Amino acid sequence: MSETIDYRPFAPPLPPRRARALPWATVAGGSLLTVAPFVATMPVLPPFGLLMLLAWRLLARFALRPWAAAPLGLFDDLVSGQPLGSAVLLWSLCFLAIEYVEQRLVFRDFWQDWLIAGGAIACALVGGRVLATPFAAQVDLAVALQIIVSVLLFPVATRLVASIDRKRGQA
Repeated sequence: MSETIDYRPFAPPLPPRRARALPWATVAGGSLLTVAPFVATMPVLPPFGLLMLLAWRLLARFALRPWAAAPLGLFDDLVSGQPLGSAVLLWSLCFLAIEYVEQRLVFRDFWQDWLIAGGAIACALVGGRVLATPFAAQVDLAVALQIIVSVLLFPVATRLVASIDRKRGQA
């Protein structure tokens, strides 16, 4: 009979520094995924750094400080080639919007988290389009597909963050 619950009460937790650094490292790793050489006919690669950031914020509220969006956004700007400061601004606005929504909602479930993240992803990608490309550029279809792919991949990011957070332990 296989054990379905991973319950090990005497397993040592991660050291506190490593447990605190793990959310930062996963968001930075998600941002680094955008520089991997993927071959695509249309640029619909989702912003994995933003997905990981939102998943950490919505699943483990205190894993990242409220100001963490700014330095992580700066790292994403440096890696992705977006105009410097665009992800800093947009990711910080996403954090502020999530904070505002959390003050209004007493209880949340996964569907509400998915809806909140979908709105944040759409606002960040549309804001990035406004800041990075001229209005005459015909990229609206690509941005719409990128929003759809990103919103559909958000449950995968939350599953990954939940498994990392479970292994992170209570340090």
